[in-house]
Amino acid sequence: MTGTDAAASERGAAVGRRIGIGLMYGLWRPRVLGAWRVPPTGPVILAVNHAHNLDGPMLMGTAPRPVHFLIKKEAFIGPLDPFLRGIGQLKVDRSIADRGAVTSALAVLEQGGVLGIFPEGTRGEGDFAALRGGLAYFALRSGAPVVPVAVLGSADRPGRVIRALPPLRSRVDVVFGDPFTAGDGSGRRTRKALDEATVRLQERLAGHLTEARRLTGR
Repeated sequence: MTGTDAAASERGAAVGRRIGIGLMYGLWRPRVLGAWRVPPTGPVILAVNHAHNLDGPMLMGTAPRPVHFLIKKEAFIGPLDPFLRGIGQLKVDRSIADRGAVTSALAVLEQGGVLGIFPEGTRGEGDFAALRGGLAYFALRSGAPVVPVAVLGSADRPGRVIRALPPLRSRVDVVFGDPFTAGDGSGRRTRKALDEATVRLQERLAGHLTEARRLTGR
């Protein structure tokens, strides 16, 4: 990613954040806790649980900084393709080792941006029970701090108007945790180091989710 591309992508993500703010606060009632924990500058990885398709847009509209999400390529269809690209989102082919997506994601961090990742890889229970290795790889490779994020309430019940979405004007909680580094301080990037980092990440993310549920009563 060239300097021009990075600047355009960052501007696009800023536009995406403004759109997200308007939509999320206009259609639902987000309650945001701990947003001050996100470092105001420098590279950051937001590790988000994923129980509903609304979780990504909700984070884009509530995070204190513009976010570049790694999003499955299947979402980039029709008019959504240029739109998602235009707001700085990154397409990833989950069926292969997508080197292009890896390069783009690392470039976001190298430019001091915010990378959003669903570490479970796909939508599920949203409990961080099964982490893939991608989060550990990006965290060790970039050295960027990881901020755990719990989105709660998006999958509680279907809406009356659009059953695929939460009820309009319902409350969705977004809880940011303390930033931490995934590595052990040795700088190692071996397979063993990745496996150990994945275990550490899972423990920290699961702990944050438990605390977020306690705080919100979810």
